[in-house]
Amino acid sequence: MVYWLPMKTLLYCAGALCALAEVRLPALLTDNAVLQAGVPLRIWGWADPGERVTVQLAGTRGEAAADAIGRWTVYLPPISAGGPHRLTANSVTVSGVRIGEVWVASGQSNMAFNLRREKHAAAEIPRAAFDGIRFFQVEQRTSPFPLDDVKGAWKTVTPETAPNVSAVAYYFARALHQQRKTAFGIIQSAVGGTPAEAWISGPSLTADPAMLPLFANWQNTMRAYPDADARYNAAKNKPAQPPAGPGHRWEPVGLFNGMIAPLTGYAIRGVIWYQGENNATRGLGALHRRLHETMIHDWRAQWAQGDFPFLWVQLPKFVNRNPGSTWAEVQEAFAASLEIRNTGMAIIHDLGDLGDVHPTNKLDVGERLARVARKVAYGENIAASGPLFRQLTREGASLRAWFDSAGDGLRSCAGELVGFTIAGADGKFKPGLARADGESVVVSGVADPAMLRYAWGGEGEGNLCNSEMLPASPFRAVLR
Repeated sequence: MVYWLPMKTLLYCAGALCALAEVRLPALLTDNAVLQAGVPLRIWGWADPGERVTVQLAGTRGEAAADAIGRWTVYLPPISAGGPHRLTANSVTVSGVRIGEVWVASGQSNMAFNLRREKHAAAEIPRAAFDGIRFFQVEQRTSPFPLDDVKGAWKTVTPETAPNVSAVAYYFARALHQQRKTAFGIIQSAVGGTPAEAWISGPSLTADPAMLPLFANWQNTMRAYPDADARYNAAKNKPAQPPAGPGHRWEPVGLFNGMIAPLTGYAIRGVIWYQGENNATRGLGALHRRLHETMIHDWRAQWAQGDFPFLWVQLPKFVNRNPGSTWAEVQEAFAASLEIRNTGMAIIHDLGDLGDVHPTNKLDVGERLARVARKVAYGENIAASGPLFRQLTREGASLRAWFDSAGDGLRSCAGELVGFTIAGADGKFKPGLARADGESVVVSGVADPAMLRYAWGGEGEGNLCNSEMLPASPFRAVLR
C-alpha cells in the first residue's frame, strides 16, 4: 500500500545555511476572501515543523505550532458580519477580507453554466457590480486521494468578472445580498457532465453495498480504456471527447477528493446543488435518492458543522431521448430527499427547455433557491416551495391529491389546470379532468381510479401552482 504525505514545507539547506519556510495559507484564505460570520473560524496552513504561528483578524487572535509535517490550525472566536479586514499569519497578510455568508455551489453543467450564456446576460452583466459578492472558482481536478488545497482565487463581482461565474449561484447570491445587506461568498466547485458518485467520499460511498455496481461499472470502463484510447488516437476524424479513463470526471470519489475535500476546513453557511442529469441519462434514477442522501450526510460529516442547510434544484422538464432514461425518477428522488432535516428544493419543472438540457433562464432558478434559503437557512416565515404531494384519497369515481406548501390555496399557474393523468388498477393512464380545491386537487377520468400522476415522464406538462405562484413538483401515487 502506498501512503501519500503532501510536501507542505520548504527547507533549503546549502552547507551550514538553512532558510526557514514562509508560513503558507490555503488558496481559500487569500485576498478578498469572505469568511463565515457568527461561527468559530478555522484558520490553517503550513510552516516549518514546530514553528509558532500567530493569527490575527478583526480584533481576535490565536496561536499554534506547526506539527511534525508542518501543518498548523488556529481557531478564532465568532466574528460579526462586516469588513473589510486584514488577516495576518506571522508575516503573511490577506487583505480585503469580509465577514458574511459563505455558500458552496456545486454540481454539474447547469451549476457551472456561466452568466455570459444566461438568458438575461445582456442586461445583467453591465450592472453586475457588487463589492459584497465574491466568487472563488475551484479549478477542476480529480484525485485518487483527498487533497488538502485547491487552485483558485477570490474575485469581487464586477462587469468584467461576472460573465464567467455560475449564473445560478450569481442570482442566488445577488438576491440574498440585496435582501440581507451582508457580504456573500460563493465557492463554486462544479464540473459539467458529472455523476453524483464522483462527488462523494470513498468511505461513505463504499459503506453502502447498493453502491458497489457503480464501482464495478467504473472498473469495466477502465478495462476497456486501453483499446478505446488506441482507437481514439488512431481515428482520422476524432470524436469530440476522448474515452473515459484514469482521472476522468466520471470516476467515483474523484471529484470529491480533488474539489470538495480541500474545502471542508472552511466554515460555510450551506450548500446549493444542481446535478442529476448525468445519473438520469444513465438510467440510475432508482439509485439516485440513495446517492443524493448519502452525499448530504457525507458532506455534513466532512465539514463537521452539524446539519447545515443543503439546498438543491430539482430537474426541469426535458425530453430525454436516451434509452432507459430515468429523468422523472430522479425528479422524484429529489422530492423524497426532503425528509432530511434542514434541506430544501427549488422546483423548476416549468423552466425547462424540452429540447435543451441547459435551459438558459437561470434568473428564476437562482431566485427560487434564494427563497428556499431565506426559509431553511435564515428562518423567515415565507412560502419557499411549490406544492409537494402528500397523500392520495378516493372520493367515488375521483381521486383527491393532498399537498403541502399550498399557501392560501392551489390554483392553475395559467389557464385550465392540466398535467394530471389517472388510471385504474390496469395502469393504463389517461388525461384526467382536474380542479383545485384548497390544499387538494380532485381528478377524475376513469371508472375505478387507483393511480395518479402529475407532470410525469420528464417532458410532462403541468401548471399547478400555490398562492405564491410557485410550481408543483412532479409526482406519481398509488391509492393505498
